[in-house]
Amino acid sequence: MLFRYAIPCHYCETSWSKSGVKLGDEYQVPHFGALDGRQQLANFWVAWHEDGIFVNCELKGKQQLPWCRDSRLDDSDGLQVWIDTRATHNIHRASRFCHRFVFLPAGGGRRMVEPLSDQLLIERARENANPVRPDVLKVRAQVRKDSYRLEGFIPAEALTGYDPGEHPRLGFTYAIVDRELGWQTMTVGSGLRFQEDPSLWSTLELIK
Repeated sequence: MLFRYAIPCHYCETSWSKSGVKLGDEYQVPHFGALDGRQQLANFWVAWHEDGIFVNCELKGKQQLPWCRDSRLDDSDGLQVWIDTRATHNIHRASRFCHRFVFLPAGGGRRMVEPLSDQLLIERARENANPVRPDVLKVRAQVRKDSYRLEGFIPAEALTGYDPGEHPRLGFTYAIVDRELGWQTMTVGSGLRFQEDPSLWSTLELIK
């Protein structure tokens, strides 16, 4: 049976800056994978503002540095986020209101050590969201020997149809991908192809 979760997403008054935005405990999303016996690899936080959506994740327990390539965003270690600005859970193929973004702790710059963010297409989509310029998405990373932390910001201009006043519910899911430790997903695993099916995403209720 499919359980669809509705999660409170709290308002964040802070604006994005060069030092990023570090979200507190009130923004942390529970690890629902534990209900299926899956191990928690990372912590994940999400918040909203009229200007866009903030995401944070922190993964620990690594013995290798993150593997990130700007030419292989799908396979790279990092965070992927799916957002439906209309929370339409009765469709199985993405509409133009459905988005997919990736945030990597490395892979950018000439030496491939700078954090990287980009927009990805959703497979089998009926219609793609508006394209986003690479410099619109914001990302900051702290990489250590055994862990990394990512802080990302998705501006409203990157989210087709984003209007918290008129549409205070978002379809939402995430995946933290790691070649060494595996995947952590918000709810169902990749066996159900949540990457392309908005009916399998959860709901964020935007609370101010």
